[in-house]
Amino acid sequence: MNAFTFYFPMGWDHIISVDALDHQLFIIALAALYTWSDWKKVLVLVTAFTIGHSATLLLSVLDWVRLDSKWVEFLIPLTIIITAALNLFQHNQKQATPLSAYGLALFFGFIHGMGFANNIRFMLAQDQQLGWGLFGFNVGLEAGQVLVVVLLLSINQFVTFIVKLPSQKWNYIVSSLVLGIAFGIAINRYPF
Repeated sequence: MNAFTFYFPMGWDHIISVDALDHQLFIIALAALYTWSDWKKVLVLVTAFTIGHSATLLLSVLDWVRLDSKWVEFLIPLTIIITAALNLFQHNQKQATPLSAYGLALFFGFIHGMGFANNIRFMLAQDQQLGWGLFGFNVGLEAGQVLVVVLLLSINQFVTFIVKLPSQKWNYIVSSLVLGIAFGIAINRYPF
């Protein structure tokens, strides 16, 4: 269990730290459409993202997949831009979340996982307790993401039910802000 306790804080910091803006923006874009009544949908979306992220870490540690980090760092804000842009075209937020949204969250998790894989690959590859290390990291990551989701759903609930701003307008504001910030990050990381 020592590997678990060592890697758990790394997973937590991967989403909660000040350096994790791109990861936080993605989770915000993923959950921007929802309120507390949709918490199960959001939890499944975030978990699909974590599964993709986890699979990439495992494949990277085993050295089965490796991408140039400058391209990965450019693709990460593109996943945020796509997610936020899709939010802007949602007209009925109370409809069932389409299966494609879960698939997209899973796929984007693969990309985000590559962003951290280069940092953690060597450490995990040398660890004798690889399974516990990956498990600890991913539980820490999921716990941090759930905290971000809880905060966001609370803000969404407050704005739409207490302040009475229509949820479609709130989604437009949040998604537009996230899209704009991610666009700036993408320009700064353009690999050419």
